[in-house]
Amino acid sequence: MKKIVLIEDDCDLYSLLQYNLEKEGFQMTGSKTGKGAIDLCRNFGPDLILLDLNMPRKSGFECLLEIKLIDKLKDLPVIIFSTSLDMEVVDLLYRKGAHYYIRKPGQYGKLKKVILEAVTLTLKNKLTQPTRDKFILHP
Repeated sequence: MKKIVLIEDDCDLYSLLQYNLEKEGFQMTGSKTGKGAIDLCRNFGPDLILLDLNMPRKSGFECLLEIKLIDKLKDLPVIIFSTSLDMEVVDLLYRKGAHYYIRKPGQYGKLKKVILEAVTLTLKNKLTQPTRDKFILHP
């Protein structure tokens, strides 16, 4: 069973994603803040991380940078999602080692579908980062 850490500060979205990913057969744990996320990742031993970009106290970008500096975590795939689509930020996330970037659509069903697609692609492709032209996934 593949393990996923979900880091998302919106409690409703967190619960919905956790429920649906568990329904798909993934073992889930997570954090609603970036602050405790790194220790959680170290202790849970996930196969991949789903990470919201815009969070209070510690952003998803800060979490990504920290994850990539830790030997035990640096090779883990990180899928970033956000409501924004600033191409400079997206390019930087790609260069810093994120595996996919998802712009959150307005409808939960579309978000669930594109996140499942990203998780499936990541696990299917043996956790390697795609080429830059395939980095952004759209619902």
